[in-house]
Amino acid sequence: MVTLRQLWTKPESRFLIVFLALLIGGFFVIALQPVNDAVVVPFTTGVATVSGAVLQLFEDDLTVVGCDLRSPRFAVTIYNGCNGLITSLIFVAGVLAFPAGIRAKAIGIVVGLVAIQLVNLVRIVALFYTGVYLPDLFDESHLVIWQSIVILFGVALWITWARLATRTVAPHHHGT
Repeated sequence: MVTLRQLWTKPESRFLIVFLALLIGGFFVIALQPVNDAVVVPFTTGVATVSGAVLQLFEDDLTVVGCDLRSPRFAVTIYNGCNGLITSLIFVAGVLAFPAGIRAKAIGIVVGLVAIQLVNLVRIVALFYTGVYLPDLFDESHLVIWQSIVILFGVALWITWARLATRTVAPHHHGT
């Protein structure tokens, strides 16, 4: 039987253990009611506010109320799970678990979180217009297409970051 100590000596296993611990811990923390009320709901409201501001460039009659985006043509509510937080949590857990320097991790987290939120903003705007013009496709677009795109983007972003972080810390060997 393999012990935890034996697993810990392998970098791949250590990464997976730390990643899963951070991910489970992160999900546990954001599920706590005080954290949800003090962090998740205000964050989601901020996502709705920014999304509403972008949509108001094209929709004069759009209003934002809390996490709701409303117009006479369509209304949508942004919930936890639709705010980019889960993809962000997966990405941050991957960055923190990866063997890289603190500077590379800090840059990766900041750039990654901004990029994930930008993709999520595109998602929300696209879903709003899907609801306006193709309402029969809204559920599939929301639950299958865009959810997959945002999560896959987060994973691809992490892979790109890990390659760059590895490249900057890898020793340079000069052949003879």
